[in-house]
Amino acid sequence: MGRTPSDELSDVRAGVLRRPGLVRAALRDELVAAYDGWLAGRLPAQTEGVALVAVGSLGRREPSPASDLDLVLVHRGRKDIGELAESIWYPIWDAGVGLDHSVRTPDQSIDVARDDLKALLGLLDVRCVAGDAELAVELRGRAVDLWRATAVKRVAELRELSSVRWELAGEGAFLLEPNLKDSRGGLRDVQSMRALALAQLVDLPAAVRTANAELLDVRGELHRVIARADDVLRLQELDPVADALGIAERDDVLRTVNAAARTVSHALDTAYRRIAGQSNPSLRRRLFGQSGPAREGIARDVVAQDGEVVLARDAVPRTDPGLLVRAARAAAETDLPFAAYTLDRLARESASIPQPWPDEVRADFVALLGTGRPAIAVLEALDLAGLLTRLVPEWDAVRSRAQHNPVHRFTVDRHLLETAAHAADNTRAVERPDLLLVGALLHDIGKGYPGDHSIVGAEHARSIACRMGFADDDIEVITALTRHHLLLPDTATRRDLDDPMTISIVTHAVDGDSAVISLLHALAIADAAATGPAAWSDWKAGLIAELVRRSRAILHGDELPRPEPLDMERRDLAEAGRLAVRIDGHTVLVAAPDGVGVLYRTVGVLALHMLDIRQASISTYAGMAVNSFVVEPRFGRVPDDALVRADLARALAGEVPLAERLREKEQAYAERARSRPPTVAWFDEQATDATVLEIRTEDSIGLLTRITAALERAQLDVRTAQISSLGRSVVGAFYLTDRRGRRVDPGLRGDVEVELRRI
Repeated sequence: MGRTPSDELSDVRAGVLRRPGLVRAALRDELVAAYDGWLAGRLPAQTEGVALVAVGSLGRREPSPASDLDLVLVHRGRKDIGELAESIWYPIWDAGVGLDHSVRTPDQSIDVARDDLKALLGLLDVRCVAGDAELAVELRGRAVDLWRATAVKRVAELRELSSVRWELAGEGAFLLEPNLKDSRGGLRDVQSMRALALAQLVDLPAAVRTANAELLDVRGELHRVIARADDVLRLQELDPVADALGIAERDDVLRTVNAAARTVSHALDTAYRRIAGQSNPSLRRRLFGQSGPAREGIARDVVAQDGEVVLARDAVPRTDPGLLVRAARAAAETDLPFAAYTLDRLARESASIPQPWPDEVRADFVALLGTGRPAIAVLEALDLAGLLTRLVPEWDAVRSRAQHNPVHRFTVDRHLLETAAHAADNTRAVERPDLLLVGALLHDIGKGYPGDHSIVGAEHARSIACRMGFADDDIEVITALTRHHLLLPDTATRRDLDDPMTISIVTHAVDGDSAVISLLHALAIADAAATGPAAWSDWKAGLIAELVRRSRAILHGDELPRPEPLDMERRDLAEAGRLAVRIDGHTVLVAAPDGVGVLYRTVGVLALHMLDIRQASISTYAGMAVNSFVVEPRFGRVPDDALVRADLARALAGEVPLAERLREKEQAYAERARSRPPTVAWFDEQATDATVLEIRTEDSIGLLTRITAALERAQLDVRTAQISSLGRSVVGAFYLTDRRGRRVDPGLRGDVEVELRRI
């Protein structure tokens, strides 16, 4: 059987992709040549009045391995055009290559473009692949003329289309998993810049051309690695993309993408402001919602002019060390962007700020942070101009730095700005909002340096606070906020709040300062909000709030009542002497005759019902195990308690092969195999009458079942447990004793660890 045209197209593309060392622009050039050569063979020799033109990435000579072919068959009314089109389209479809196609006359194309901005922008990339080249030139010329004649009127529409896309795809400059095409600063924004430049409204900066090439380089290897048209650069793809591009460090790939997106988004914002300048106040209001006097003083030597922040005519940056921060504060308070030439002038002429900072400069900086979200854009603009590192030199170490944690959305630098912005929403809850804001800005500054980021970051925070001129006591608080910013969430979710030792951990860490606990509480809330939705929940918020309440009570001299060994409901269930399951909201209470295997079978049944256990309290009374669990359903709602009881009765009777059923669940929900064994740590001094065992591992269905089964095989009793998760990572803290109620013998711990590493 002979080879078909679709076979030829598949071979053409595969041949290019198989060539070793073919990357970056050379890869794109070879793909263009291969596609053009194949497509040219699809038109008969006599093609006057018909042109096969490429638009989109192929039209721009920028295809990636999995890019669709965007083609238009242009004609002057040829009667057999439908048959000709099918002879081209069908082999492409049969080859499994994505295709976006249309068949139109030049007049039809222009008519569509008048009403459809996306169609018009696509025609700006028209490039003749085969057929009547003059017809292609005519079509592109008419499209360019139409765009230039209407561009100013359609700029607002173009920006609105971009804004919708940005809302969905986020900001490519700061995302840990950016969309190379659709994120703010991505390839589509480069196309917007090209269109504005083609309309002669702005120039296309050389930096944008460079950024475009960098984004295309990464996109090309991403498509080749994943073998599909997906433009999201996920963390797991960084290593193979880095290898293909010859980049030594995987994080440098993400840093390159973030920096390129920052360059593009800044250039596009500047372009829009320039287009909507003083000559067109109506357009400026449509684009940015700004109105008011053309020139208005907003701070000493700082003016708002035409919707931008500029310096007053008689301002002298070289003799005014506070002007930079004062102007930044004014920009944030008015929510206006800096004019590009103002940032350039500040970068060239700003005087150095004396160290320690004068009180006025420090007050302006804190006020800048206190504006919340407007401060983010201002500080980013300062950073892009090289001005933020004049205020905080340590910022260089965190700029565009990746975070290898699945719950984080942003790079370290943007996470710090987001945390400070969220902290600004909670300043009324603390006595010293200035310390909260600065602590929020600096809490992860240590992630730019080797070592434990909390410990290393605390030393850098101390240095920064000294330079900023804070008093000695305030410097200690800012240092403590950085050192202990994880204290409350980690302790609340990994330790037993009923154990007095847990409260001692907190009060000792803050040296008995109740105000610091309040600041840490506000910081924990802001940090979680800036991290992502997976970092916070009502359950976690409640635990932290209760930990704070108890810690503050102890510091104020109050005595907390010791928890009752068993409340009335549990005693009644135990004294009834039979299996019982009660579900109230997300709390599951289980009573069963005590014995080996009760705990792991109970948590196994809960896992089969797709309930993730977040907290477990284990008790025995009158020969009964009475266990309470706080659960979160993975899907849907908490099941009926009668159904859970029936399944548990069968499991306790040995009628349910738990291990097999849980493996089936894992396969059904495509649980990934664990890439490395869990890590295990023991703590003797963090519980009153038990040993705390911490296990860190990757989450999976039935994980807690396997852990508790291993502990029971080791003859250990679980008194209580706290389970916290961040994305696919889980930290479980188990309060353990031996069967005689004593702490776990250090000599036995090695055998326990061997068992746990097999789960």
